[in-house]
Amino acid sequence: MMPSPGELLELAVEVATKAGRLVAEGRRGVVEVSNTKSSPTDVVTAVDVASEQLIRREIRHARPQDGFVGEEGGDTVGTSAVTWVADPIDGTVNFLYNIPQFAVSLAARVADEVLAGVVHNPISGETFTAILGGGAFLDGQPITVSGCDDVASALVGIGYAYSAEVRAHQAVEAARLVPVVRDVRRLGSAALDLCFLACGRLDGYVERGLKPWDRAAGALIAQEAGARVAGLRDEEASELIVVGAPERLFTAFESALIEAGYGDWPMPSWPA
Repeated sequence: MMPSPGELLELAVEVATKAGRLVAEGRRGVVEVSNTKSSPTDVVTAVDVASEQLIRREIRHARPQDGFVGEEGGDTVGTSAVTWVADPIDGTVNFLYNIPQFAVSLAARVADEVLAGVVHNPISGETFTAILGGGAFLDGQPITVSGCDDVASALVGIGYAYSAEVRAHQAVEAARLVPVVRDVRRLGSAALDLCFLACGRLDGYVERGLKPWDRAAGALIAQEAGARVAGLRDEEASELIVVGAPERLFTAFESALIEAGYGDWPMPSWPA
């Protein structure tokens, strides 16, 4: 029997909170890098691995037939319709440096549709949640996107890749964007950036190359709060996430990004 989105969310919150306690406890001591992934700056800690192991174990215990996609381990193909998508610590570099801007992100999807998601910051204790069609919440209270409808007044969240070559291009993109918006913020956790968009702490968000575990829960939360989350020029959102909030800001924000060079790859030389 197919579980309801509410049942999936209840399990997601329970598991993410348990993982958050492990992550918070792991941050109390000395944190050491145990591995790297795409580049020397794309780090993995033992706490990342332990957090994902906990999440996998709890999900398998509660729903042994489900699939699982995690950042730190291999994918598991399930026999049910449900697949869980987990980032055990979104914002690992922040975690490493003891900057309290990181989170546990967990979502449940059926086919390509995310039905439930939670993003939990174990340091602040804030928990963002959403189910498809049911709105978005922060600690149980409804949240909505900001009322911003002018690009020049928009506070925009951005992200940078771990590749130095890609970051060099992104720095040019950001330099062109800064003069046309209120300001930009690089906070270091895509999941929390999307949640901050959802509750009006950011008016827009753009980042290239997010993985499914980076965006699954956060994108649902942002959408349920009234944001539009899509790829630039309707391209695949995994290549470039563009978020304008509210909906009426999206088209103008997308145009500003294109004018700033976000649609060009490789980037033209500076200045344009």
